[in-house]
Amino acid sequence: MSLYRVTPDRFEPVARTTFAAEKMLERKDLQRLLRKDITPIADDLMVIAEEYGDWEDSNRRIDLLCISEDADLVVVEIKRTADGGHMELQAIRYAAMVSGMTFDQVVAAFARTHGVDAESARSTIVDFIEYEGDGNAALSGDVRIVLVAADFSTEVTTTVLWLNKRDLDIRCVRLRPHRLDGQIVIDATQIIPLPEAAEYEVKVRELEQAKRKVEREKLVLCRAFWVGLLARAKDRTALFAGRSTANGAVLSVGMGRGGFAMNSVLEQNESRVEMFFRPPGSEERNLAIFNAVHERRPQLEAAFGEALIWDDRPGRLGWKIYLSVAGGWRTPEEDWPPLHDRLIDVMIRMDRVLKAPILEASV
Repeated sequence: MSLYRVTPDRFEPVARTTFAAEKMLERKDLQRLLRKDITPIADDLMVIAEEYGDWEDSNRRIDLLCISEDADLVVVEIKRTADGGHMELQAIRYAAMVSGMTFDQVVAAFARTHGVDAESARSTIVDFIEYEGDGNAALSGDVRIVLVAADFSTEVTTTVLWLNKRDLDIRCVRLRPHRLDGQIVIDATQIIPLPEAAEYEVKVRELEQAKRKVEREKLVLCRAFWVGLLARAKDRTALFAGRSTANGAVLSVGMGRGGFAMNSVLEQNESRVEMFFRPPGSEERNLAIFNAVHERRPQLEAAFGEALIWDDRPGRLGWKIYLSVAGGWRTPEEDWPPLHDRLIDVMIRMDRVLKAPILEASV
């Protein structure tokens, strides 16, 4: 973004300069000024400490350690360069180091930095976060990051966007110096997240968090479900010989030929057992295999003992013959054994009735 002076005849661009050209330094100038007034980069922060490094076995220091109105700790990392260097990685390390700070430690850091006693420091912080509880005030437990630089490289912005999608809270604020009437004018712009999109991004992040939570829960439950199924199947069939567990929602059994498999698939409240095939070859050939087996449908379903679903899935991922079963990975664990037995029984019958006709048709 450029700055313009409005004249009677035109928009006159304001000359851009650099911090290096103006002999402005990170610590002596930018950091010092932001310590006195942090509002150019955020209006919801208060500076707790400058050059904070109160941890063992490290000589690294945070440019500015702040607290937000929501009682989040905020790491502010400042660079005067036009690419940001590796500041995002540095700031993540600092955020991890302060993540275990207590409210009393924050009070002590504020008192040292601002030259006040502990009681005054505590009162100032409590007033800022508007704590009105009966007990002792506490931090939220979250740590945010604000990166401040003259500009940011693609590597930095790409990394920040990716990390924000994974529940971190990192903002990038660009400080661009200009020369106007013999004075330095700073254009301070938050570029990540864009202010007008911040609320939307928060909602998207919350939805993604919820989705990932469900996925993690699903993986844990599916793994436990398959362990139970394999234990119950051990004495009933050799289909799972050598298998002790499975990852994900699919337990797959090979059919001795590439492109063919029998799968047991878990959904939330429903499962299915399927004979799936997509051997190498043209779609026409594979459809011919499916049709050859489908011609024997009445006899095969009679031998199987139940009606099956025949899905030729033209132009899609493959062909399958399957049976749906009530119950899935959200079924209460105490109700898993009957579902295990049902799936094992269906897989045994599918292997006995459908495997040979499918492989014969593919010859």
